[in-house]
Amino acid sequence: MAKRSKNDASPCQWINGPQAFKAFATHEGKTQSARHIKPLHWYIACRLVLEGGFAPDDITPRPPFWIEQKRGRKGRARNLLHFDPQRGGSGEQVILGGLKTKNVDVVVNKLHVGPVLAVSCKGVTKAFRNLTNRMEETIGECTNLHITYPAMVVGYFSVLRANRTIEDALEAPDLDEEDTVAETEPASDADVPELPASTKGIERMKANDIAVLKDGSVVEGIVRFHAALREMTSRRGLRDEISRYEAMTMALIEPRGEEAGSVLAEFPPPESPLHLTNFFRTLYQRYEERFVYGAPLLSERGVTARLE
Repeated sequence: MAKRSKNDASPCQWINGPQAFKAFATHEGKTQSARHIKPLHWYIACRLVLEGGFAPDDITPRPPFWIEQKRGRKGRARNLLHFDPQRGGSGEQVILGGLKTKNVDVVVNKLHVGPVLAVSCKGVTKAFRNLTNRMEETIGECTNLHITYPAMVVGYFSVLRANRTIEDALEAPDLDEEDTVAETEPASDADVPELPASTKGIERMKANDIAVLKDGSVVEGIVRFHAALREMTSRRGLRDEISRYEAMTMALIEPRGEEAGSVLAEFPPPESPLHLTNFFRTLYQRYEERFVYGAPLLSERGVTARLE
């Protein structure tokens, strides 16, 4: 497996969720460099070490930590985790899919087993009414990976810029070619009343680029996106549909003021399987079921067991 270096010059940094979300929501300019979404990759990779118990050497991009093993008085091994910014790595993992190879943002590999956990990240800054046009591509990505690796735990992490005003939308980064929807749904004349050209342009921007309305409700395009993702998640067993992700989440991120980087609490609702609090817990649970409890010999030999 190879690692892609394009646009991946910055090494993985120790970063928390609010920092990663703020970097996404307040990024200005173009997104070709992926600087708006890279901090999210770093956050996930670091959390997989600090909370998930995965070894830094097994993760791409490599988090800036290293493990020192010591023996106690009774010969029991102790794992001491050290921070070292020089050890942070860059890049994405190229995984062999059933239909084509795929660059995946964050991947955990286990020696003699292969990729066991992967997370694909998506950042959306505008054009929220077009979100559901990407569902076929999202389903295809998961299916492609599961064809070759049906046991691999695949997650999908989506962050959306919670634009509330025209000013928010104008300040949002322009999407690059990969993020631009091919089958765009421009607002039809039926959607917009007859107004002067400049006013009509503003109305269309409101319809496409605003995420949260004045009353605090989320726009219909994002609600539809949430409903579509709900039907694509919660894959439990190896015999379940390979087009489903094991875990998915979406979060709307505030872009302005003191709240910049904070997650909108009202949506998705707490009972949703897409709520952020469920995401990592579900990833770890599916991994344990398949590669620890489901493979006791590998776990006992230290191949798949998570570290303390």
